[in-house]
Amino acid sequence: MYKSMKSLNVAKVLKERETMYRLMISQLIYDGYDQIAIQLANVIQPVPECPPSDRLLHIVQMGTQLELEQKASKGETDAITRSLGIVKPGAGIDLEFDSDVIYHAPEASSYETGYITSFKHPVRAAAFSGDGQIAACGSEDKSIRLMDVERVMAGQTSHEDHPIIKTIHDHQDEVTCLAFHPYTQILASGSKDYTIKFYEYSKTSAKRSFRTIQEAEFIRSMSYHPSGDWLLVGCDHPVLRLYDANTLQCFAGFNPDEQHRKSVVSCAWSDNGKLYASAAMDGSIKLWDGVSARCIATWEGAHRGDEVCSVAFSRNSKYILSSGKDSLVKLWEIATGRPLIIYTGAGSSKQRHATQAVFNHTEDYVFFPDESTGTLCSWDARNADRQNLLGLGHSSFVRKLVHSPTQAAMVSCGDDAKIRFWVNKSRGDTNGTVSEKVVE
Repeated sequence: MYKSMKSLNVAKVLKERETMYRLMISQLIYDGYDQIAIQLANVIQPVPECPPSDRLLHIVQMGTQLELEQKASKGETDAITRSLGIVKPGAGIDLEFDSDVIYHAPEASSYETGYITSFKHPVRAAAFSGDGQIAACGSEDKSIRLMDVERVMAGQTSHEDHPIIKTIHDHQDEVTCLAFHPYTQILASGSKDYTIKFYEYSKTSAKRSFRTIQEAEFIRSMSYHPSGDWLLVGCDHPVLRLYDANTLQCFAGFNPDEQHRKSVVSCAWSDNGKLYASAAMDGSIKLWDGVSARCIATWEGAHRGDEVCSVAFSRNSKYILSSGKDSLVKLWEIATGRPLIIYTGAGSSKQRHATQAVFNHTEDYVFFPDESTGTLCSWDARNADRQNLLGLGHSSFVRKLVHSPTQAAMVSCGDDAKIRFWVNKSRGDTNGTVSEKVVE
């Protein structure tokens, strides 16, 4: 029954696309663009031939009017939030409906450093909590620091009231990845000591983990299911792990042919919890069913055969943003399995180190660190137009970039053992100075 319904849906979509192309050809002929219409007709080969018609124009006019009416119903609320200086993240990027979108989020070039803190060794792990109130960073020096985001945004960086609210020393080797539980105050950390540790960071006395998972390989990436019941884990191993967050029982796919051929570098859950994605050193991206844990799609050679460094879902779970060591960033449409947009211009050669491409909090822009210049590349997420560059100020490679899910703020981590907390210039007041906390 399911397969027959699926076949009917596919047939319906194909029929609608055929109608759309016929309308396009008819409109082009009606408007006098005969040569373009002939070229399109030679590709589509419509039967019977398309007569001149302006029906497509009328359909667009009606659709535009309906879209305006729907937007007007919520426009009053949006206007109020904008007047308060708040950009409320909505459904995010949606190329199926986005056309004339007015951006209210700031470009990357309008960010400035609001706070700097130094570790003893390189920093390659960072994460924001789901509500954007806490940011965490992990270092090769085995430590984790948690920062109060509002203190940074308000410019409270004095020694008496600096943003770092907790420092944790619990791992025996480099902290490689961090993940916040979606709705409880729990932080998970992965390390090269082959462990995953869980911390109740809201408790002032909690300096050690209250739970630990012992793995067989060092941890590279983690992602919580939106319910918080499952933790997706990528290790220095081709097999992706799925842990029950309550019992810590481990599950892995039973079909070895579905697994990657080399170590998993990045993994992520979709916001609707129906899918998860993984990227690996073998150059592939895999899409998995969130219920059966079966691989449903594999995109081989996703970045010209080079290592894929990061994968992230769009908020509506329709797209995957990926980056690779080919210095390219791609936006993949999950329904078709093809890259709709390729963001180019970040470096003229391949990257030596892995880093991440991220959306800003409204998914209007895509950010990606350029390893060759030390700057942050930025593109319009919908059309790949290059925006102004932002100098990141690190004296060595940027190894981790994370953006707040709720506001114009981000954290960059570098091999120079520093993290920089970036804020929009129109928010907060640092009085022209940037505070730096150094660990001796």
